[in-house]
Amino acid sequence: MKKAKAAAPKGQVSKGAAAKPVKGRTSKKQVSRRTAGKSRKSTKKSAKKPTPIALYYWPTPNGHKISIMLEELGVPYALKPVNIGAGEQFAPAFLKISPNNRMPAIVDPDGPGGRPVSLFESGAILQYLGRKFGRFYPQDERARIQVEEWLFWQVGGLGPMAGQANHFLVYAKEAIPYARKRYADEVHRLLGVMNKRLAGRKYLAGTYSIADMACWSWVVSAAKYQPLDEFPHLAAWKERVGARPAVKRGYALGAELRKPMGDAQKAVLFNQRAR
Repeated sequence: MKKAKAAAPKGQVSKGAAAKPVKGRTSKKQVSRRTAGKSRKSTKKSAKKPTPIALYYWPTPNGHKISIMLEELGVPYALKPVNIGAGEQFAPAFLKISPNNRMPAIVDPDGPGGRPVSLFESGAILQYLGRKFGRFYPQDERARIQVEEWLFWQVGGLGPMAGQANHFLVYAKEAIPYARKRYADEVHRLLGVMNKRLAGRKYLAGTYSIADMACWSWVVSAAKYQPLDEFPHLAAWKERVGARPAVKRGYALGAELRKPMGDAQKAVLFNQRAR
């Protein structure tokens, strides 16, 4: 008996007669090989690298929300700095993406239906990315309700109030006692709400989610003028979230871009009216 030839190494085509189809007759093995070969070729052609999501960003608490989410997801993205101190947020091209002349914003080239889509407003962006990639935004309705409660709590409360407190305590030319106390007290109240919520919980909505990402950088900012000593559960949460590698990367993104704010930058950022 003739010895059978050894099979060709994987990824190579055998040079033996078995690799040649017999005229007028096709074996099942030959059909299988042809089909498999075509499948591998079509897979190679279709396996294109995903086009990065464009992130319009500046290193602020609102910007950090999205850089942290993209880092947590591990998806490719391209940084598009928007220098808010230089007024780049008022550029016509950017206003087409973000009509409120605020960053962050994104452009996803592979949006719904495979067509590009742009989004502004950090809360909307977090929800979109959570839905698209199926992470950090639960599908279970009861769990999702909790995430949305704390996401919108941040968007409507913690962010605006901490932003106003920071303005009057750090940037305002005049020291206005009423304004300083008004917003500092409200931030204190909101931090107390978070502290109670986090008693017995690791994260705001049970498991780590976009709600934690939305709140974290604002708490970091508020802690610069409001010590967290009296909020132990909140302080522990701040450290817990901040220890995540993706959070560290997202928070550090573009840190070198931010410079001390002078009068020229303040004139661009503050006291804007409709254009």
